[in-house]
Amino acid sequence: MASSDVNWDRLDKKKFYVVGAGLFTGVTVALYPVSVVKTRLQVASKDTLERSALSVVKGLLKTDGIRGLYKGFLTVMTGTIPTRIIFLTALETTKVASLRMLEPFRLSDTTQTAISNGLAGMTSSLLAQAMFVPIDVVSQKLMVQGYSGHTQYTGGLDVARKVLRSDGIRGLYRGFGLSVMTYVPSSAVWWASYGSSKHYLWRILGDNSGEEGTPSLLKIMLVQATGGIIAGATASSITTPLDTIKTRLQVTGLEKKISVKQVVKDLILEDGWKGLYRGLGPRFFSMSAWGTSMILAYEYLKRVCAKDEDV
Repeated sequence: MASSDVNWDRLDKKKFYVVGAGLFTGVTVALYPVSVVKTRLQVASKDTLERSALSVVKGLLKTDGIRGLYKGFLTVMTGTIPTRIIFLTALETTKVASLRMLEPFRLSDTTQTAISNGLAGMTSSLLAQAMFVPIDVVSQKLMVQGYSGHTQYTGGLDVARKVLRSDGIRGLYRGFGLSVMTYVPSSAVWWASYGSSKHYLWRILGDNSGEEGTPSLLKIMLVQATGGIIAGATASSITTPLDTIKTRLQVTGLEKKISVKQVVKDLILEDGWKGLYRGLGPRFFSMSAWGTSMILAYEYLKRVCAKDEDV
């Protein structure tokens, strides 16, 4: 493992959570418009005029200005910070526990890293979904309001009230099973790909090119960014069909009752099998850009929050 890694037991936890909240808020602000565009593309019907990412952006800017690219943003931010705390805590603690569990098997470092990171990503995502799915349902309805015939709302509370009135608490967890099926494997693949590719890159480049036998900061960031891109490409390619189905299921809950089977039929009828990959471009960009930005911010956060005696 690269000497630049900072383990969970070396972190100042209070500083980690406080600084992390600020860092990830900034990353979310920068990349949120991509999620809005992806979501709109995934729910577009065959009669919708805006069927490309560029046309969606132009339409939003024309009708709502910059604010249109941030539909549902405040709702997302309400749930992002506590969800991120749960996710990161579970991620790091599971990673440490998995590494210890795998020690007796004498696996290669790359394989051990991939498995421990994959298990950590899967576990942390599963726990986070319980809190994030209602936020996801509300924010996605806000993202697509007024688009392709979808209902208009006055805000996040208005969405929540109407969902509860129509479907009860189950409405806020609409698509929970698909969310778990989408995000849990996606997170497992992402973190496994990131951990193994980063480890492999360190083996190729060597991790002691800097002075005093430690990697240079530029080299650390290059390896982390490359690992993030590889992880984003791998995860988006595998899980986009599930994400497309989940998104359609969640945003059409109030307008009409629809099943997973019907969503799949509609997508294939409209665009053939490629309909399941609607929004792949924005999702690939989102996962790669978000993943790279997130991992650079995350690894930086861990370095900043390392306890003084370990710096």
